[in-house]
Amino acid sequence: SSPFLRGELEYFEKYYTPKERHPVGEMISGGNSTTRKIQQMQAFFGLKVTGKLDYSTMDIIKRPRCGVPDVANYRLFPGEPKWKKRTLTYRIKKYTSSLPQADVDKAVEMGLRTWSAAAPLSFIRAKTGEADIMISFENGDHGDSYPFDGPRGTLAHAFAPGEGLGGDTHFDNAEKWTMGMNGFNLFTVAAHEFGHALGLAHSTDPSSLMYPTYKYQHPFSYRLPKDDVKGIQALYGPREFGSRKPQVSRQPTSKLPTPYNPDHCDSKFSFDAVTMLGKELLFFKDRYFWRRQAQLTSHVQPLSITSSFPQLMSNVDAAYEIAERGIAFFFKGPHYWTTQGFHMQGPPRSITDFGFSRNVPHIDAAVYLRDEKKTLFFVEDEFYSYDETKRKMDKDSPKTIEDEFSGINGRIDAAVEVNGFIYFFSGPKAYKYDREKEDVVNIVKSSSWVGC
Repeated sequence: SSPFLRGELEYFEKYYTPKERHPVGEMISGGNSTTRKIQQMQAFFGLKVTGKLDYSTMDIIKRPRCGVPDVANYRLFPGEPKWKKRTLTYRIKKYTSSLPQADVDKAVEMGLRTWSAAAPLSFIRAKTGEADIMISFENGDHGDSYPFDGPRGTLAHAFAPGEGLGGDTHFDNAEKWTMGMNGFNLFTVAAHEFGHALGLAHSTDPSSLMYPTYKYQHPFSYRLPKDDVKGIQALYGPREFGSRKPQVSRQPTSKLPTPYNPDHCDSKFSFDAVTMLGKELLFFKDRYFWRRQAQLTSHVQPLSITSSFPQLMSNVDAAYEIAERGIAFFFKGPHYWTTQGFHMQGPPRSITDFGFSRNVPHIDAAVYLRDEKKTLFFVEDEFYSYDETKRKMDKDSPKTIEDEFSGINGRIDAAVEVNGFIYFFSGPKAYKYDREKEDVVNIVKSSSWVGC
């Protein structure tokens, strides 16, 4: 018997048997023999269908997972279960002792925003009363006939959209919930469960968020995989362009998802990060980057970030180069990497090395000023000045962007110094800032930098 679930039989009873109102839909009835259930489970996970508990089947049974069954059809609901309204309320009714309340609030907010970034949904937090999505950390039997099983095994479950229990999301309080990679990352599990609370069942695509077993996802700048985007848009349609901010009331931090395969000549195109590297300018967006010589001759083709910077994979938040030292820094969430040219030097380190406090979750943009030997880091509506010679933050950091850089409005996505000018990229616009005049002297489309 596996240490996670008391006996393999229990696994099949739990995830492959019909019941009245199971979290997310009811179960398909039909042959209840164990062999049949093993076959269903193997088919679901894309394993060889043998009906026997072979090694690969046992491996999946041992993985911590979501408590919503895999065999769902929605006969309990007329048609596809979904919310009839687009603005939903949520309330965190019971917290866990393993995390500060502020961290739980943040993980929940980011988990919901994962979905509101892809579909026209907004979430408003209620402090009291009955909300559409009631969220709580529960121990063992907690009154919904789906008791939790202690550490590991089932981590959480959620009910499909509907009245009463509908949308409610429960986390097993016996787990060690964390904001990082050890224990179980609350954002990862919450984002998955909210998919159920909005009407999605499990996906058989292992790269999707709605795959049943747990796989850590980095919370900051997380972007919903394609399979999940398709699923949520099948229920609620796409998020309209123009409403750039996914709505979770109290605008939190984190960059927004953008369409895949970036059409960088789209009028709304924006960059995640820009830096010089040697004699070239590098522009980063999602999973791609563009390299252009200082003199732009033609349209530049995107390359995948993984091909040149395998450790970064995608979604770089900020980057800058100190040319005279031959090194560059790349930032992603609370970590940074150092490179010499295209060669990574060692594992990622924490941005606290630069003197940031732990409540700075990620950096929006960074630019190195060659003459002052200082790097400016932009975070939300503020910026920090870091002295590269003394290797410490200037005493007066942070300051507000507005006070220091007139003419720049909106959040800064990327920044780079070229020929003594600072170029600020904010959404689809690039601002050329003259430091002597202390003002913006030109504004162009961000995409014009890569040949559009």
